[in-house]
Amino acid sequence: MRYQSTLKTFGWPLLSVALGPDLASNEGRGVARGVVAIGDIAIGGLALGGVAFGIIPFGGLSLGVTAIGGAAFGLVALGGFALGAVALGGFAIGVYAAGGGAIGVYASGGLAIGIHPEGGAVIPLFGR
Repeated sequence: MRYQSTLKTFGWPLLSVALGPDLASNEGRGVARGVVAIGDIAIGGLALGGVAFGIIPFGGLSLGVTAIGGAAFGLVALGGFALGAVALGGFAIGVYAAGGGAIGVYASGGLAIGIHPEGGAVIPLFGR
């Protein structure tokens, strides 16, 4: 399925949807690029897809400013595995990290490793 809105913002369509294979253009996966992008691979301001890149990406693998997904990488990351300045998830790595397992300067969780750890089992770094 393919759809792109005719309304454009900064040269990008306001809405782009690309799901599944497209036999006409010989694409195995749908790549959506738009302000709001929904696709197998989504690139945009608000991106929703299996793999998502953007300002606010939601996906199995997400990379962006505020990333939300199974594996999330961003300034603020929320996911099963989260890596970012502020990371929240099952396993979180960041300056501020919180989760079941957390590694960071300020870490909070079941297992917290960091300079200022808090939680269940703590492992302080650098002799603190």
